[in-house]
Amino acid sequence: MTLIDGRAIAAAITAEVTETAAKLRESGTVPTLAVLVPTDDDATAWYVRSIERAAKKVDIDCRVVKLENPTGEDVTRELDKLSADPSVHGIICQTPLPEGVTLDHVGAHIDPAKDVDGANPVSLGRLAAGLPTYAPATAAAVLEILKREQVALSGAQVAVVGRSTVVGKPAALLLLGENATVTVCHSRTKDLAAVTKTADVLVVAVGRAHFVGADHVKPGAVVIDVGTNPTPEGGLVGDVDQAAVEEIAGSITPVPGGVGPVTTSLLLRHTVTAAQA
Repeated sequence: MTLIDGRAIAAAITAEVTETAAKLRESGTVPTLAVLVPTDDDATAWYVRSIERAAKKVDIDCRVVKLENPTGEDVTRELDKLSADPSVHGIICQTPLPEGVTLDHVGAHIDPAKDVDGANPVSLGRLAAGLPTYAPATAAAVLEILKREQVALSGAQVAVVGRSTVVGKPAALLLLGENATVTVCHSRTKDLAAVTKTADVLVVAVGRAHFVGADHVKPGAVVIDVGTNPTPEGGLVGDVDQAAVEEIAGSITPVPGGVGPVTTSLLLRHTVTAAQA
């Protein structure tokens, strides 16, 4: 079994982004990513710091906007302001959101041209219609990894486990765009293993540690593990039991070091693409 090196893929993307960002600055445009943080959640704070570090490495300005105990109206007002700001090219809104506020509601206040993490329902609609748009970065990372690993997708049987609008649905749409035959599985799927065991490519994004085991995987399959589940020891494990499937799968993304680094690098690539536009 081959471990897919997400960090190496992210480094290659980062090198490309650095070059593009430098050219933009030479032409007088400072690529700028705004990160709206409506929470004091520790995990969110850690993730935002990682984005800031990554942006600094590629010479993208990262503007963190922190809101203290905001209402939903505070969040949407700030997103409207950032959307109207010509110096901002990319916008992402962190979660968790204030109680009773949904991501699709606040996402609708992000200009689709700046929606570098695909939070606006319009972005998902454009993705479904096959129109140019920014897919959620995690879903885009799934396809990016498969392409960089030169996995043949046209005509391939692909199973996506999970149907969220952040990963499962957009990943399925991106894979359909590559002419894969895609089955989306979820909590109501009967005999999940019978479905996933036919897949040449298995994408797992359910948010449950070690949910997928050896009986779910076709021999030689490519497995993309999107899960990041904290352990009591402070580490992270994926949705796939890697130890159980390593004798069966052809290749797999590790957790950590798989999809995560690629996701961050794609947020930055989307930002410079938006700045170019």
